[in-house]
Amino acid sequence: MTHPAATTFLIDVDNTLLDNDRFIADLHARLDETFGAEDASRYWTGFEQLRASLGYVDYLGALQLFRAGASRDGMSDAQLLRMSEFVIDYPFADRLYPGVHDTLKHLRRHGPTVILSDGDVVLQPRKVQLSGLWEATEGRVLIYVHKEQMLDVVERSHPSRHYVMIDDKLRILSAMKAIWGPRLTTVFVRQGHYALDAAANAPYAPADITVERISDLINFDFPST
Repeated sequence: MTHPAATTFLIDVDNTLLDNDRFIADLHARLDETFGAEDASRYWTGFEQLRASLGYVDYLGALQLFRAGASRDGMSDAQLLRMSEFVIDYPFADRLYPGVHDTLKHLRRHGPTVILSDGDVVLQPRKVQLSGLWEATEGRVLIYVHKEQMLDVVERSHPSRHYVMIDDKLRILSAMKAIWGPRLTTVFVRQGHYALDAAANAPYAPADITVERISDLINFDFPST
């Protein structure tokens, strides 16, 4: 029987370990360049509709919705296929924040590191693979629709006496803290548009630890396994 770790680090991906805002900006630019800004806006309309209905972002699903109206607008199949290629083969490794691998190495000295991310079942794991984060965490990757609702599964998969959750969304950190209480140390990383949205963060209590950059965690010592 596996003994629980003393401390396990649960780490978000988008805007925590890699700059997902940059990916979205690049996707905006590619859609505008390929289809024109007016037609490309239909992609983002479908994108928001899917997010509202699914509870997570689905870039490929939005592309499917976009495709449904493409023939009426005279868009070629080749253009659409190349757009899917752009998303699937995007160089996510180039979007890792500075110092990510050194930070993960530092955390591993104190306990196992586990990717805990929201997202779809296709692009999100591919993003983790292409960025090198899958290998960096030795395949300890969990991806759910709403990760804060899956803590019982997280605990069964990676039993630990204490957890550290590192995320750019104060809402998720607060939800997890409400469930695990003192068993959880929350770390708020102020990177990306969610983290910097003061109005959205106002209803939530501060995290146990707040850092401006993920690499700042190299300066923190946590209880060792």
